[in-house]
Amino acid sequence: MDTAAPNDSASADVVLPEPEDTTVVVGPQGRKTHHKSADIRPYDFRQPTFLAPTELRKLKQLHEEFVRSLAARLSMYLRLEVTLQMSKLQTVCYQNFTENLSTPAHVALFKAEPLKGICLLDIPPRLGLTIVDRLLGGTATSQPTNRDLTEIEAALLDQAVTIVLNEWCHYWRPFEDLRPTLLGHESNGKFLQTAPHDTVMVCIAIEVGVGDCVEQMQLAFPHYTLEPIVKQLTALSIAEKQSATAKPVIATCWNRELDDVPVRVAAEWSGLQLTARELVSLQPGDVLMLDPHVTDTVQVNVSSTPKYSGRLGTRGAKWAVELTQPLTN
Repeated sequence: MDTAAPNDSASADVVLPEPEDTTVVVGPQGRKTHHKSADIRPYDFRQPTFLAPTELRKLKQLHEEFVRSLAARLSMYLRLEVTLQMSKLQTVCYQNFTENLSTPAHVALFKAEPLKGICLLDIPPRLGLTIVDRLLGGTATSQPTNRDLTEIEAALLDQAVTIVLNEWCHYWRPFEDLRPTLLGHESNGKFLQTAPHDTVMVCIAIEVGVGDCVEQMQLAFPHYTLEPIVKQLTALSIAEKQSATAKPVIATCWNRELDDVPVRVAAEWSGLQLTARELVSLQPGDVLMLDPHVTDTVQVNVSSTPKYSGRLGTRGAKWAVELTQPLTN
């Protein structure tokens, strides 16, 4: 039986196995290239972003300061220590944000004039009911059930919501004079239609502790709402960096002989006027009504000389004054 010899002239395509640590990337016109897997960065198209890393870092830094200040404001308002901690700052699609809201929910709709767009403040009903309990003279005991707020409870909670919104707008005052306007409430995220479903939202999650209740509050802003002021924030950062490069900071020479010199520092504010007859008729237990806005205009005196203006607050278990600006003589 004849056995056919193999044809040495015949050729066959040999496909070499691809290394395990490479990834095939399809480029223009279907051209394939090989890249190391370590050089390939995944991108989630469901989590878009319009902020550069430097803008995101600056925005996070500003909101960390906002959270610390808000904790002092709410503690003073509720006469109870309130702990706040920013847990995350991210960009999400509007549809994803609304779908992840709890049911039931308590979402406050507001505008920050003159910026365009409707912003959202999500307060879990359990946290809202705890705050309402404190406003009604309770001990801020966490509620065992998560239910919708009544109209009266929502109206009481709006007082705390107004403090949150005013404090947030205050931190943008160097860039824009913002005025918050509360538009209404929604108890179900499925019915929210304040923006197209694919709108990029900037979401700030804040962990709030009131009494024995710990819940996560969320602030959400459409990207077109924050875009104008974020650009101003970025421009200011660039200007500060260029100024620091052009003019090196000269260290101040401190006189060590002044280290132990005592200096009297006092904080005071005005806003209450009494007649001489009213003053002499005061008795222990009398209540003097103060305008709540006077705590925003505290004057700090150094050796009886007005030097700074500030805002009254708390730090831990002590009263504190946050210096807002120096006073010109």
